[in-house]
Amino acid sequence: MEKQLIISVSREFGSGGHEVAGQLAQRFGLPLYDRNILEHIAQQKDLPPQKLQRYDESPSKLFVSRRVNGFSNSPEENVAQMQFQFLRTRALAGESFVVLGRCADEILRDFPCLVSVFVLADLSFKVARTMRLDHVDEDGALERMARYDRRRKYYHNQHSRGKWGDSRNYDLCINSAKLDIQGSTDIVEQFVRARLALL
Repeated sequence: MEKQLIISVSREFGSGGHEVAGQLAQRFGLPLYDRNILEHIAQQKDLPPQKLQRYDESPSKLFVSRRVNGFSNSPEENVAQMQFQFLRTRALAGESFVVLGRCADEILRDFPCLVSVFVLADLSFKVARTMRLDHVDEDGALERMARYDRRRKYYHNQHSRGKWGDSRNYDLCINSAKLDIQGSTDIVEQFVRARLALL
């Protein structure tokens, strides 16, 4: 790709945002960074990936976290900062990629090539999708959705000026229930290509 392009996809649990991000990466021929960021970091630091993955996209525990001279005793904070540095390093190197979550809409906000997207969906769509994919009943789906979205919200809001899910903080918000995953990805692709033409 001649021009640098970074697509940031944030999402509600059950909305299919991960699938949208994956399809966008395929359509633009770009790497997708999600949990696999921690595998790259673990290799660089000679650490077992499992040691980092337990803190992925997790908010810091404010009552036990301390910061002294710029260093934090919070593993959640340290893992978040390692991921942010990973993304900034690649962006500064001129790389193009798609990134899922990880506050990329905030961390990479200063890059003109960033296109930030938030994927949401109607409750009934998210429940049905979660029940089907996670093999849980309706109560189980609602519990998972609430738990993951709460964690994502707190994590994002700890590291960002804007609020998670607030449409003013993203270039495009799309309800995947209206056109399903494929149709939603088509719309996002059209929007990204229009933005890319202006870069």
